[in-house]
Amino acid sequence: MAAEISDRVREIAEARGLPGSEVFERALERGLEDLWEDLILARYFDGELDREEAIEQVGRTKVERAEREREVVKEDIDWGLNV
Repeated sequence: MAAEISDRVREIAEARGLPGSEVFERALERGLEDLWEDLILARYFDGELDREEAIEQVGRTKVERAEREREVVKEDIDWGLNV
C-alpha cells in the first residue's frame, strides 16, 4: 500500500508540477477536512450539536445534503423491512 501511495503522489506531483511534499500537505488538509465534517455531522445526528451549530461548523449545504441522504437511507430501510 505504501508503494501505491508513493506512486500516486509522484504521478500527481508530476502532473501538477508540484513537489511531492505539497501533494502530501494538500492530501492531509483535504482528508482532515472530510474527517472533521464527518465528526460534526455525526454529533449533529447523535443530538450532541443542534442544527444551527452544525451549520456554523460545516455550512448549510453540507448539513442539508446529509439530512437528505439520511432520509433516503431511512426510506430504503423502511421499504426493505416492509417487503
